Amino acid sequence: MNGGSLGIRSGSYGSLDKPQQLQQQQNGGSNHLLPIQSTIRTKPAKMFKEKDRFLHWIRKSVGRRKVGMLLLCVISAAVFIWVLYVGKIMACFSGEDAQESDQVPNMSISPNISATVRKQNTTTLVFPPPPPSHFLGYSLPPGHPCNTFTLPPPPADRKRTGPRPCPVCYLPVEEAIALMPKLPSYSPVLKDLTYIYENPLTKNGEFGGSDFGGYPTVAQRTDSYDIRESMSVHCGFVRGTRAGRNTGYDIDEVDLDAMDQCRGVVVSSAIFAAFDNIQQPSNISEYSKRTVCFFMFVDDETEAYLQNSGQLGDSRKVGVWRIVLIHNPPYTDGRRTGKIPKLLPHRLFPNARFSIWIDGKLELVVDPYQILERHLWRKNATFAISRHYKRFDVFTEAEANKAAGKYDNASIDFQIDFYKSEGLSPYTLDKLPITSDVPEGCVVIREHVPISNLFACLWYNEVDRFTSRDQISFAIVRDKIRAKTNWTVNMFLDCERRNFVVQKYHREVLEKMEHMSPPPPLPLPPALPEILPPPRVPQETPMRRGIVRRGRRVGPRRHRKVIAGGRQGEPR
Repeated sequence: MNGGSLGIRSGSYGSLDKPQQLQQQQNGGSNHLLPIQSTIRTKPAKMFKEKDRFLHWIRKSVGRRKVGMLLLCVISAAVFIWVLYVGKIMACFSGEDAQESDQVPNMSISPNISATVRKQNTTTLVFPPPPPSHFLGYSLPPGHPCNTFTLPPPPADRKRTGPRPCPVCYLPVEEAIALMPKLPSYSPVLKDLTYIYENPLTKNGEFGGSDFGGYPTVAQRTDSYDIRESMSVHCGFVRGTRAGRNTGYDIDEVDLDAMDQCRGVVVSSAIFAAFDNIQQPSNISEYSKRTVCFFMFVDDETEAYLQNSGQLGDSRKVGVWRIVLIHNPPYTDGRRTGKIPKLLPHRLFPNARFSIWIDGKLELVVDPYQILERHLWRKNATFAISRHYKRFDVFTEAEANKAAGKYDNASIDFQIDFYKSEGLSPYTLDKLPITSDVPEGCVVIREHVPISNLFACLWYNEVDRFTSRDQISFAIVRDKIRAKTNWTVNMFLDCERRNFVVQKYHREVLEKMEHMSPPPPLPLPPALPEILPPPRVPQETPMRRGIVRRGRRVGPRRHRKVIAGGRQGEPR
């Protein structure tokens, strides 16, 4: 087969078309194709024959009338389908036109013709806004008593001038439970927070630190205040991936499993060296007893005291409190060890959403859900703590700690001088709406979100590096985070704190009061000899001169003044 056989085939699928054959003969039998060839095909005759056979079969099968009716039905069905299709398209265009007509009422069709598009009764698809991904807060309905609640003036009691509780407007327990957020609160800037794990430890820190919290350098400390979307910081438990497992401050596996099951609200406390008696909460709803986790952390000495006194049995519970024994406490100072459950509950309870810390000497007298609603949810806050009832300046607080011997003066002065070099200044009204730089740290209320977890970690790092007096380091951490994220802490009145917790005496003070016998009564003075009173001597009363007649005294005669003409019967 040569090149001249390529071309447009005829309808008989035979040889090439005659015009092309003639053209090839005129070209001298050349087998080269022309630059431009026609691509128009003629309809094959075989297709006409098949079509004629099909129509002939239809006419043969049915009569002419039936053929007409069949064609009419086919045409009607085609028209019906076409109308539906066109109507659907027009409906879509009309919906778009209606949306456009709401925005642009006048539309130019041509340079010389203008038309006004009127809004017609057409159904437009309105998609609901996407659901929020964070808790956005709420407001109580208008007219609610708590909206207009104000603190009454303190009672005029000159005998009691110290701090005292004040009334607080709580919601009923059922309403507070219903208002518990379903979503976590918003965490500004920081979205992902992880914790540094070091094994073995690197002791490159310039000063401070411990085997439990690590030895971060001053440069690492500065970097931890550069708030970013994803961060990794020191936050205690640096020698293990799970807090409480071979990290110091070790916890039994059965207790760790119970702590992992807490997915809602946690109330925690701690007693070390049997310093306090366990205080059972009061006014707690049955729902809170079922859903809130109450955990009390103790050391060996406290556990032995509870067992010897018959309070602790095989259930590992004392009242509502689950007792958790701490092994290998990382510090010899019980106050510093107590800062671990106080400031790092998000490490101990990784699945919990909210936590309330109370010191071991306090008794909780208000339901936890009411406390959370009042100080977190209603305020749309993620961290709440009461301010000090008397002091609001860090420098004043440092001097008070030195005067009371709470810590050695040199360590307090070193910490204050370091903070001064970083820009810490005395509190002034320029810090408003911040009302205080000194908290009353016996109660901490918080939500476990990345930004509040970071604040707690950095606050703990200051306690681990400097003194254990957390009131001194509170303000510097809060202000550094606030400068980067505009996040702050809800500092409520100390009298409001005293409304939901009651302070009790330490155990040793109570024991002294119980064993202290009342003082013996004072001896009576010796009896004095009986001295008879001297006999009464009647005293003579001076008698007036006169004559006594028949038991009565008659005064002396007096000369009567006789007036001339004054006698009876005589004219005057």
